Amino acid sequence: MATPLIELDAVTRRYDGGPPALDEVSLTVDHGEAVAVLGPSGSGKSTLLNLVAGLDRPTSGTVTVDGTRIDTLGEAASARYRRASVGLVFQFFNLLDDLTVFDNVVLPAQLAGASRAETTRRANDLLGALGIDRHARAYPGRLSGGERQRVAVARALMNRPALLLADEPTGALDTASGADVRRLLTDLYADGQTIVLVTHDRTLAAECATRTVEVVDGRIASDVALATPRAARR
Repeated sequence: MATPLIELDAVTRRYDGGPPALDEVSLTVDHGEAVAVLGPSGSGKSTLLNLVAGLDRPTSGTVTVDGTRIDTLGEAASARYRRASVGLVFQFFNLLDDLTVFDNVVLPAQLAGASRAETTRRANDLLGALGIDRHARAYPGRLSGGERQRVAVARALMNRPALLLADEPTGALDTASGADVRRLLTDLYADGQTIVLVTHDRTLAAECATRTVEVVDGRIASDVALATPRAARR
């Protein structure tokens, strides 16, 4: 049996002595899965994503990604882990407004010490594949919400991460832009990218995920396999 890409074992996270944001959660995600984490506000789903990203640490339990116990990493090692293994996409894009689209996209590779030639080639490939190459020299503020999210996805994929984590990736978008990002995520899954996305949007989950995990009051309430995402069947 193949080793899971992500493995949470009896993970609990408490803040300031209050009730647990996550409570004894055990979960695995295999290579090549697209998993949607659903649940009401405050259910613990973003806490789960932050633990997998190495942005937070469990109060107890273990978090292993691609064979590495990330819950034991120090700050510098956690940063290296994120640069090498994780692509992060956020609801509000988190792009740097004073950098061009191209410079936003290449930033992770520059921080990882990649060569200029390799970085330029990879960025141009991503911008072309995501249909935003014409905006390479523009600034994010001049783009639509859907275009900015595509830039954020390109940046997240820059270092060829094993795992793409998306936190409410359509939450700040209008209907048309949200549909555009849904198609993008299903295309990435079809190309073999492992994706874990947190969302309130059940349409997004149904169209983009092979599995839904519902979190309620810090516990996993359901874990359901779905059919292959719609766009990946085309």
